[in-house]
Amino acid sequence: MDVDDSIECISTSDDSLLSSQFSSTQPYFNNKSSNGVHRTTSVHQLLECPVCNNSMYPPIHQCHNGHTLCSTCKTRVHNRCPTCRQELGDIRCLALEKVAESLELPCKYCSLGCPEIFFYFSKLKHEAVCNFRPYNCPYAGSECSVVGDIPQLVTHLKEDHKVDMHTGCTFNHRYVKSNPREVENATWMLTVFNCFGQYFCLHFEAFQLGMSPVYMAFLRYMGDDEDARNYSYSLEVGGNGRKLTWEGTPRSIRDSHKKVRDSHDGLIIQRNMAVFFSGGDRKELKLRVTGRIWKEQQNQESGVCIPIDCS
Repeated sequence: MDVDDSIECISTSDDSLLSSQFSSTQPYFNNKSSNGVHRTTSVHQLLECPVCNNSMYPPIHQCHNGHTLCSTCKTRVHNRCPTCRQELGDIRCLALEKVAESLELPCKYCSLGCPEIFFYFSKLKHEAVCNFRPYNCPYAGSECSVVGDIPQLVTHLKEDHKVDMHTGCTFNHRYVKSNPREVENATWMLTVFNCFGQYFCLHFEAFQLGMSPVYMAFLRYMGDDEDARNYSYSLEVGGNGRKLTWEGTPRSIRDSHKKVRDSHDGLIIQRNMAVFFSGGDRKELKLRVTGRIWKEQQNQESGVCIPIDCS
């Protein structure tokens, strides 16, 4: 969007110049409508970069004709104004930067339910951690760019990734591999579980840890980290009279699959142990991973947390 040519940005911080140049926009500042929403649309549009359409943050650059753009896009357009094609110098639009300091704007996720209003320079920091921001698709092993709320992602996982959906808080998975000595860097999302009215993703992966191939199982919660702490889960794998167990808190899908895997926050099975669990002639890998999910609930009388299984 082009900036109005009648507004001339001058590289100065003089308050008197700022007042005279932007007096026509002053009614929009801190002006609330009857429903309490700040009406800053016109000024906010002036702060939209014409290249990326994102809000501009200092340094805001301008050409000699007064057209503005953000610092990131200044490099992308090879120092040419995208509006008039004139060469861009190193002129800062200090007046527009100062106007930005006075703005109060709703979070960009207001349509998803966020009610917060922020000063212009606080808005970007909030939006990076806003609880109403959409989630990334939790499917591992592909570069999926789909984002959305939890119901949308559950439908996407079922229809587009063909992920198995199960109701209940216990699981029993059998993993078979013909050659246990070959461990490719592959990932499988085994199932999505619906229990306690929430969704959980169970992952199982074979990957190289240093020089040794390992297998790893872990759980992720489809929601924010604060809510994930209300739940616990256990995993168990074994055979030949031996077993390994793991107990922990599911990680939120706000943490990427790779981040959880690389932090080793789950049940890790070394290849030699996995082959031992498989029994037989050790020429085929046969692992059975079982587990359950429960919710920690505090007893009001004793103050002790007790595990609650889903019905």
